[in-house]
Amino acid sequence: MENNKKWLTKSNITTALMLIFVIVMLISPQFKGIIIQGLMKIGLFQPAIPQQSDPASSSLVSSSEAGGEMVFEDENGKITRLSDLKGKVVLINFWATWCPPCIAEMHSINKLKDKFKDNPNFVFIMLDMDSDLKKSLKFMERKNYNLDVYIPASQIPGDYFQGALPTTLLFDKSGKLVFKHEGGADYSNTEFEKFLEKTGSE
Repeated sequence: MENNKKWLTKSNITTALMLIFVIVMLISPQFKGIIIQGLMKIGLFQPAIPQQSDPASSSLVSSSEAGGEMVFEDENGKITRLSDLKGKVVLINFWATWCPPCIAEMHSINKLKDKFKDNPNFVFIMLDMDSDLKKSLKFMERKNYNLDVYIPASQIPGDYFQGALPTTLLFDKSGKLVFKHEGGADYSNTEFEKFLEKTGSE
């Protein structure tokens, strides 16, 4: 009994809790996603909005300049090409269900889509890079997200995606890539919403 009391010190309890926290962080992408999402809410992981005077923004390419088409397939086998969506603003998010930053930013993308859901000129494509529609659709249903999931049905040009998850792209109505961000971000902030509105009005 005396030995048990010695073990149950404040220091040992704190160490045990920290160990449990680290183990959960290592094995649970959902838990990691919750932690990252919390950091987003306090202002971290904000997407960098390109400025017209920014040299980096002029290096973004159009779909034709990228040297290849992007083709997507939905749960019903319907094929959609990026070129089919000219005349619309298109947000494409490359993600996977096991990716903690993807999970963390998904809530903000869902909120953003809800704000533009009544405008047919805005399209949101969640591209599951594991090509497992059954699993990704279950994920969306479990989270109660209203996001359209697709899998790649073609090679993805390197100008658009180089393997980093998540990666988010935004194309204007002419098919030009006007925004690219690798890594998690909070897309429900006012600044990005205004950027999306401005892109849609041009």
